[in-house]
Amino acid sequence: MQITETKSEGLARAYDIVIPAATIAEKVDARLKELSTEIKLPGFRPGKVPMNLLRQRYSKSVMGEIFEASVNEGVAKAIEDNELKPAAQPKVEEVDFDEGKDLKFSVSLDILPTIAPMDFAGLTLERVKVEAPEDEVNSTLERIASQSKDSEAAPEGKAIEEGDIAIIDFKGEVNGESLPGMSADDFNLEIGSGSFVPGFEEQLIGAKAGEERDLDVKFPEDYGVDKLAGNDTKFHVTIKEVRVTKAAEIDDELAKKVGLESLDQLKENIVNDIERHYSELTGQVLKRRVLDAMDEGHTFDLPQSMVDAEFNGIWEQIEKAKEAGQLDEEEAKKDEDELKADYRKIAERRVKLGLVMQEVASANKITVEEDDLRAALFREARRYPGQEQAFLEYMQKTPEAMRSLSAPVLEQKVVDFIAELAGAKEKVISVDELKELVDSLEEM
Repeated sequence: MQITETKSEGLARAYDIVIPAATIAEKVDARLKELSTEIKLPGFRPGKVPMNLLRQRYSKSVMGEIFEASVNEGVAKAIEDNELKPAAQPKVEEVDFDEGKDLKFSVSLDILPTIAPMDFAGLTLERVKVEAPEDEVNSTLERIASQSKDSEAAPEGKAIEEGDIAIIDFKGEVNGESLPGMSADDFNLEIGSGSFVPGFEEQLIGAKAGEERDLDVKFPEDYGVDKLAGNDTKFHVTIKEVRVTKAAEIDDELAKKVGLESLDQLKENIVNDIERHYSELTGQVLKRRVLDAMDEGHTFDLPQSMVDAEFNGIWEQIEKAKEAGQLDEEEAKKDEDELKADYRKIAERRVKLGLVMQEVASANKITVEEDDLRAALFREARRYPGQEQAFLEYMQKTPEAMRSLSAPVLEQKVVDFIAELAGAKEKVISVDELKELVDSLEEM
């Protein structure tokens, strides 16, 4: 095998590779001999099939197999002999091959740059923190109390108002037919909740216990039951009782209603939830500061194949957004060349930061452990209230989705490592200050 370097510019490398016809022929003969022990042909014992017959029947498929293996072997040898670290899949081209002739082809690739990590210990970083504002804690308590309403019988003769609970019997008909779900007895309906078809609850306002009313309502055009969608419907309603509601008292009993032992424990949970929410935003601020420092503190050539792949992925999303009319207003004003230039810069920054991240992780033995992935999985599940179990089951059944969690987890571990190395000091800021910081990140 002959390997000749034809290009060595920056991170780009190219080689011409020649594999002699005799080497290809030897490999084809060896493979045919292997097949002779496996193939069964009528009239021949295993291993006794004549070579000329094997060549006649299987030479094309064997030649294709040997061709592919030889190309792969040539690429691997060029990489090994020249001690290369490919940045992406090498590109094979200019293939010249006929049976009985030398196999000739060219291979081109980008190699990974040599990166000397900056002195992260010299960075000045702040780890901002927001403590749960008292007014947010109180408003959350009030919301929980409102959702845990108590009710009591209304004074005799009280007319129904919005917010009251009416205990009713009702029966509805559409085109003279009563469909399943259109009738019930002793149904508790909170007036103003919007839980019934539009117009139903409003027509009960002013009614009193013991009264009967006939209601005319129209189901929405997009209602899920075809026989009801868009149709006028009559309901006969009997008001059996009127109850007034009031928010629960904010005390230990409220905490017990939501499964906790005391009001103090409920407040602690609320504080933790609020601070966890703000910690996601403060984490974004720290991460952006670290990434900006990484970008400014490193200068090296980028593998263009990696930049191209990153840019193509971004541009595909931009074109989809364009087609759907979802492109940002400012970006929609730019011409295509200007947009492409902007997004190529973004692609270059992403590739650069990704390479630095990998170098820092490798040099400091930072890895993603099973516990890290599990924690990330449960954090992500919290983004889907009520569907957590379905989300977890999907992720566990989808290896690609699970792998997609690994990159951001590694990135965060590197950011935390750098922040610790730099001795980042904690600074408590207000919610308004945090919002200003987050807005400034979005504008950059």
